[in-house]
Amino acid sequence: MTNFPFDIVGFDLDGTLLDTSEDLAAATNHALALAGRPLLELPAVKTMIGRGAKAMLEMSLEASGGFDKELMDRVYPELLTYYEANVSRGSKPFPGMLDALDRLDALGVKAAIVTNKFERFAVKLIGELGLAHRFAALIGGDTMGRGNAKPSALPIHEMIARCQALGGGGRAAFVGDSIYDTLAAKNAGIPSIAVSFGFLMQPVEELHADAVIDSYDELIPALERLGAA
Repeated sequence: MTNFPFDIVGFDLDGTLLDTSEDLAAATNHALALAGRPLLELPAVKTMIGRGAKAMLEMSLEASGGFDKELMDRVYPELLTYYEANVSRGSKPFPGMLDALDRLDALGVKAAIVTNKFERFAVKLIGELGLAHRFAALIGGDTMGRGNAKPSALPIHEMIARCQALGGGGRAAFVGDSIYDTLAAKNAGIPSIAVSFGFLMQPVEELHADAVIDSYDELIPALERLGAA
């Protein structure tokens, strides 16, 4: 038995647990090439990640010559097909993430994922990277139905319910790299931690998280401070 303040720690996936930017950029540029648009550099695509594949493609079209709905409708399925086939080719855990999960597990904390990525892509990705056994629950952007992805509180509540169903307590915190993550946590009434190394769409201070970490070495101490606050 430990005195660790949280029973559940939820994580965003892209830009938080995993650096998936290489594979997402490849899928985006595949779609842009089919659309006859100029390709985008990796740093530009990184700022578009976080709201799901459709929003990423919409922003990519806007950045490469202007949004066109007919073009969007034509190449969006191609992006999804390409990404699903290549979901884990260049994706990798952020430094220290696996050690942080080991430490949480040793403390009896259940780790979970809440992502705006489609559930089937997230399941395939963590499965191919050999990480599925590390998470008690995985909630995708479509798991709770249309319109109920982050920043809605519903996926956070579902994460907590699924983890509680496996035994243990229910005090939770959430870790992410976007305003959708911190707002989802706030809407669900739980504290949030922002990672400064993620795919930031804005300065990390503007996420208004309850804590900010610059590496996974800082996660456990940050959770302990939040729990004592």
